[in-house]
Order: sequence, then structure tokens, then C-alpha cells
Amino acid sequence: MQSGSRPASTSTRPPISPLPRPTQQVNTQTKVLDTVHGRLLCIADIRGRLSGLNDLAREVNASAIIHTGDFGFFEASSLERINDRTLRHLTMYSPLIPQAQRNHLLEAQNPPAHIRQTVNVSMLSEFPLLLSGQIKLTVPVYTVWGACEDVLVLEKFRAGTYNVDNLHVLDEATTRLVDVGGVKLRLLGLGGALVPHKMFDNGDGSATIAGGQGTMWTTALQIGELVDTAQRVFDQTETRVLVTHASPGREGIINQLALVLKADLTISAGLHFRYATSYNEFSVQGDYDGFRHKLLVGKEAFDKVWESVKGQVDIVIDENQRVLLDKFLSVVERIPPAQGLGPAGPPAMEEPAWKNTWNWNLCDAAYGSLVLDVKEGRVSAEIKSQGFNYAYRRTASAGTTQAPAPGAAPRVQTPNAAPATKSSTPVPPAPAPLNKSATSTPLPLSGKDTPRDGAVTPANKTNGTSSGGLTPSEKAERKKEKKKEKKERDRAERESKEKDGGGKEGEAEAGEPQSAKSASGKATPSVDIPEASTSEGADRVMSPATGTESTGARTPTSKRPPRNPWTLFVRNANPANEGELREFFGEAKDGIIRVHYPLNFAGKAQKMAFVEFGDEDAMKAALEKRAEKLKDTVPEVKQASDREPRDNAGFRGGRGGRGARGGFAARGLSQAGLTRGGPPHMAQAGGEKKANEEGKPEGA
Repeated sequence: MQSGSRPASTSTRPPISPLPRPTQQVNTQTKVLDTVHGRLLCIADIRGRLSGLNDLAREVNASAIIHTGDFGFFEASSLERINDRTLRHLTMYSPLIPQAQRNHLLEAQNPPAHIRQTVNVSMLSEFPLLLSGQIKLTVPVYTVWGACEDVLVLEKFRAGTYNVDNLHVLDEATTRLVDVGGVKLRLLGLGGALVPHKMFDNGDGSATIAGGQGTMWTTALQIGELVDTAQRVFDQTETRVLVTHASPGREGIINQLALVLKADLTISAGLHFRYATSYNEFSVQGDYDGFRHKLLVGKEAFDKVWESVKGQVDIVIDENQRVLLDKFLSVVERIPPAQGLGPAGPPAMEEPAWKNTWNWNLCDAAYGSLVLDVKEGRVSAEIKSQGFNYAYRRTASAGTTQAPAPGAAPRVQTPNAAPATKSSTPVPPAPAPLNKSATSTPLPLSGKDTPRDGAVTPANKTNGTSSGGLTPSEKAERKKEKKKEKKERDRAERESKEKDGGGKEGEAEAGEPQSAKSASGKATPSVDIPEASTSEGADRVMSPATGTESTGARTPTSKRPPRNPWTLFVRNANPANEGELREFFGEAKDGIIRVHYPLNFAGKAQKMAFVEFGDEDAMKAALEKRAEKLKDTVPEVKQASDREPRDNAGFRGGRGGRGARGGFAARGLSQAGLTRGGPPHMAQAGGEKKANEEGKPEGA
């Protein structure tokens, strides 16, 4: 709560007083879009990708945009005011940071200082470009602020320091009227997250809005002033739209605010669903008492805070703020009466908003949008969303099993089962039992394991019979398949022996798990299986984790991460540290996201490095420096490929051990007995051993 020394309001009208004033003093404007037909695009969480607003409007032929928060109100000076936790959150969800660079910045071993040194305002928001005029909005945009914004930037809009064509910031002192398609839409906005214990804390904000350290929240006086604004512009002929960042579906106080404002429609965000939701309270509450209960819960949460701060608020509040506080308290007390319990004796009427107020909670702009199509006085809605990707259920167990519907018993035919009735639609085969007893053996994910006898598969399912009643032709086919598998297995073993030269077969590379072998003898990839892979859980296909994108298929896991495709390999005669290496690339150094020195032997430290870039353009710019000198020598600079070793960079053959690039390293390791041939005095013995194992004379 601000003391009396701070202004009570930053609105454009005279100071608040209990006396009514003419409505023309309210900061309001009327925008006539189209008197016949118009389309309003409603989106949430554009997260600073402001250049995309024009593209989104063009796709749906929108006349205007309504945005519900997390717009990206950041400027260069905002970075020093954002705390480490919020900066990491912004980095995680910013659409302006390449995925490879984002993954590197968010690695667990990177301290907060690393993110702060790397991230600049252009990676968080295009607002500076919008402010300078490099980006122009082609249609009017009406927005509230969200939970992650810079409060000082919003204060500059309220004070008139900042002004952007076609951008209208809806706040408690600012309202807009949109005349479109025969409907007058009165837009009322409330920004910030609803945090009950911070409703009397302004943080770094002045007057009625609050925020600090890169976040913003709603205050009691902010809601009170919004009520005052709405009451003084009330017009029965208008359709009222409440635009909020917090959802009235989850927050009882926001729902109570909608009742006081007599809102016909509400548009909100903040839940980050993959689908936009459309509802009225009658459609989601079991009864009228359920609707009242939600409002009572919101009131009780605030009352606990109010009782603890009431004394302090009474001391610091001034006369103007008292008016706003009283209006806010009227919102908290706005609980519809229970049916049949009217205060004056007659039965209480049902709250009209119970059935007549319609609410939309939007998904993020990257996933979908809502279009309000207004024509001839009718407001229709079109919802578009990318939704969830369920394709992984078709491909996750291709060739082996098909997940049954949740709660359904698995369909397994026994040898004595009668033929199933032929259906008009093909039914996938049921998962085969992996053994006679239901144990926790995981399902084969490779699709190459041979089904056990008794399992119904496309290969042995004929006329409803299982392997217990195979026809002679099926038995012959089964025999041919087994014979073919044995030949392939024998051939693979021979090739492995010839490749390893009699060495240890199946020896895994350092740091990598050895592949497991299936029952047929074939190597199968190592796949992480959930712990709950019992016979009950094996019949299900687990959904992907929340917030992850499914590629539509399950792939084998590996401890070695994939190489960044935009990586340069640098070899220099003289050692160079990371700072010297970055300076070598000049202007291209801004695109560097990681410098990695592989493990080297003594005398080789920091002579070779892998330099990773955030995108291809940055890598190409760096390649132009290949002819310049680094520490008085011209280094070898080239794009790294998978053949370049990542750990023992001094060896052309990597773990294969075909010898060092230079001569002295190979000779030194040979003397130590670390190469395949061993030291000179062991060469003959090694050759004899190899010859004996392969059954060939030495030297053959």
C-alpha cells in the first residue's frame, strides 16, 4: 500500500472522490471497425514475439486483436531489474531463443550468472523494435499485462511517456469501446497475477498497479478503480467484455468482479492449456450452490489476508484510496444469495450470470486462438488449437502391440478360443503374453523379437486359430523364418569377429551401455522402461510428460547427446583458452553458445576445441575467419562432423585406436602397450595370438 506521499492514481481523470463526475473524464475512446461485419482475434501469451501479431491477424482476416497478458513489456534496462528465477523462466519459454541455445542455457550445471551474461532483451521481447517503429501494428491491439512484465514500462505508458500506434493498454483507468458488426463491445481490462497476500503491496509500482523484479500482480486498489471506471461509463446498450490475465474459472474474486461489472463475456489466460475452453457456470457447476461455493472460497481466502493487514492499511490509506478500497470490498462481498433465501422474505432470484455470462480461457498464442466473428448483432466464436499429439500411440509399438482403450481388458485369444466374428473394421492383434506367468517383463519395443508359441500375431493367425493349430503350410513358413534368422545371426557373428580381429566381442565403447540381446540373439537397443511395467501396466502406452512435444515415435535412448549441427572444429598449434578463442571469431562470437575442449593428453591441452553456435548463419560468419591468425598461427577451422572425435581429439580414429595424427603420440602409446599392436617386443606375440584365434597363419 502506498503512503500519502505517492499519487493516488496515474489515470488521466481528476483525483478520485466520492462525488459522481461526468463520464467524459474517463480515459476512453471509441473505435469503429466495421458497421457490418468484423472479426476479433483473441490470443494469450505472445511472449514478446510481437512481429507475429500481424501474421496471426492476416491468417484469420481479423479487424482487431484482444490479448490477455504476457505481452512482452521489456526494454534493455529491464534486464537488471529481473531476478534470476524470473529470467530463467523467461528464457525457458521465450519463442525468440533457438532451441539449441535454450537447451544449453538451461543446463543444470550453468549458474544464473551464465544466463544473465548471455541473454539480452532481443532474446526476450521485440518490444524495443515496436517502440522504435521498426515493427508496426497493422490492426488495433487491445491488451492487459500479464504475470511476467516490467512494471516500470507500464508506468511509462500510463504517464504518456510511451505511445505506440494501434496499441491500447487496458487498465483500471483505461477502457475502449469497439463498434463492430452492429454490436458495441465495451472492453474492460485487469492485468497481473492474482496473489491474495500481495494485494496491498505495490512493489516498484506507483498508485494502483504493482510489480517488481520482472513480475506483476493485481492489487485491491486496482480492482476498486476498475469498478469505478466501469460504473461511470455504464451504458445499457453496450455489451461488456472483461479481459483479464487471471481466469475467473479458477479465481473466485475475478468471478465476483465479473458480476459487479455486469460482464456479458470474459476472456482470460494464465492456465497454459493446449485447448481454449469455452463455458458458462451453468455448464461446469453441478448446481447453483456449487457456483456460490466457488465465490465463497475466493472471499474466504481474501478475508484471511484482510484481517491481518487491515490495521496497517487504515493507517497509511488516504481519502482517495479509501473510495477505491470500499469499491473493492464491495466486489469481495458480492455473493449471490442462495435460492429461496431472499433478505426481504420473497424467494431470491437466480443470478443472471449463472447462465448468461460466457467465459473463454485461451491457450498460448503458439498453440491456438479464439476468433469472435461479429455480424448483424450476433457474436459467434471460432476456436482453433494445435492440441495434443496422439500420433505416438500408433507408432510407439508398431509391429508388436496396440494399446487397448483405458479400462478395457486385453484381448488375447487362446488356442481353444472360437473364431472371432468378423468386423467391418479391422481390429489390431492383442498383445501377446511374454511368458506363461504374468510377470513384470517389459514389452519388446524393437519389433524384432519372435513371438512365443501361443501368441496371436498377424503371421500365425489364420481362420481364428493360434499356433496350437497351425496348418502344414504355416508350420513350413515358421520353419523357414527360423532358419533365416539363424543364418543372419551366424553371419553377424562372423562379421563381428572379422571386424574386431579376434578382440573382445561386443565390447561397448567407454561411457556407453552395451546393447542387450534378445531371445533370438539379435542385439536390441537399450530403451528406458518405466518401473510400473508389470503385466497390468504393459498393456498401456504411457502418455508423454506434460509440456513435452511427442515426435510420434519412441526412439532408443543414448547417454551421448546429439551433436549440435552448427559446430566448428578448431585446431591450433599454440594453446588458446576460451576467451582467446571467442575473440578470434570477432563479431561472430555473439552467436557462440558453447566452447568445448575435449580430453587431451599431456602437452595437447587447449589446442583443439569444438565451438557450438546458436544457428547456421552464426556458424557461417565464423567460418570466414578461418584464414586469420590465432596466437601467431593460422588455425585449422572447419565444420565438425560425426567422424570428428569428441573426447580423444588427438586421434584420427577416436576409440578405434588407428593411431595418432602425429607420429610421437602413436609411438609413445605403442611403447606403453596401449595400442592394438602393443609395444615392439609384444608385436610378435600379439600376431601369433590373433592368428591362432582366427585359424590363419600369421601375416595372412
